Amino acid sequence: MSRALEVVAVGALALVEDLGRPGHGASGVGRSGAADRAALTLANRLVANDEGAAAVEVVFGGLAVRATSLLTVALAGAAAPATVDGTPVGHHTVVDLRPGQVLRLGMPPTGLRTYLAVRGGIDVAPVLGSRSTDTLSGLGPPPLQTGDELPVGPEPAELPLIDVAPVCPPPGDTVVLHAVFGPRADFVADPAELTRTTWTGSSRSDRVGMRLEGGRLRRADDAEVPSEGMVRGAIQVPPGGEPVVFLADHPVTGGYPVVATVCDADVDRAAQVRPGQSVRFVVVPPSWKDTP
Repeated sequence: MSRALEVVAVGALALVEDLGRPGHGASGVGRSGAADRAALTLANRLVANDEGAAAVEVVFGGLAVRATSLLTVALAGAAAPATVDGTPVGHHTVVDLRPGQVLRLGMPPTGLRTYLAVRGGIDVAPVLGSRSTDTLSGLGPPPLQTGDELPVGPEPAELPLIDVAPVCPPPGDTVVLHAVFGPRADFVADPAELTRTTWTGSSRSDRVGMRLEGGRLRRADDAEVPSEGMVRGAIQVPPGGEPVVFLADHPVTGGYPVVATVCDADVDRAAQVRPGQSVRFVVVPPSWKDTP
């Protein structure tokens, strides 16, 4: 029997994601990949996969999958309540699914995105070297639907590289993101307003960007900048003044000024911000180093 996961139910959104397709920016193709890279790589390490193997990214839980053969899986990221045929199972641990057993995810009490890795990786056809779904360009496999069958690759020969997974504390009421000012901070009348404001994650956020509400950054000049390259973590200021933090599926160029850039390790944290959750920025010097 083929090694696969059958999709029994899909919640708000479930996508196949790996670490993306770097190197195509000059052709207008963004990297995409997992919104929370640390969670994806941890789930893959637990099941002995290469860290960049394709897994399932689940938004707000709701996913249910049935194993067609004996499969080994692991969950990381937002700690959605999980059961196998009704029996609770944990996150950051290795779980064996026998043929016919169904893994179900409820809604996580904190965080937004949960990652389901399976030993062997999700083996859908790659596009430009990646199995990731890019929601902006439409590249990669479509969002999962009930009835889909996800092929699983052959099991790696090696056992997991770790035997104890780190315990990640759930985010508090306010998520703190470290950022570096620039390159267009001078386009804002008072750049420090970014750090004085307690922002709120918007329900209009998606994998392209986390939109923030609760204040406005007043523009010092209404002129727009010529389109220039964008990176994950860029904090762009549209004419309305409500910042947008670019995430995994951000465009490769943009014409609104970037007042600051979230430090790379904190972008994964930004990807777990729920609508209505508070966000604050702490500006650090460019030499500052953060750890995931």
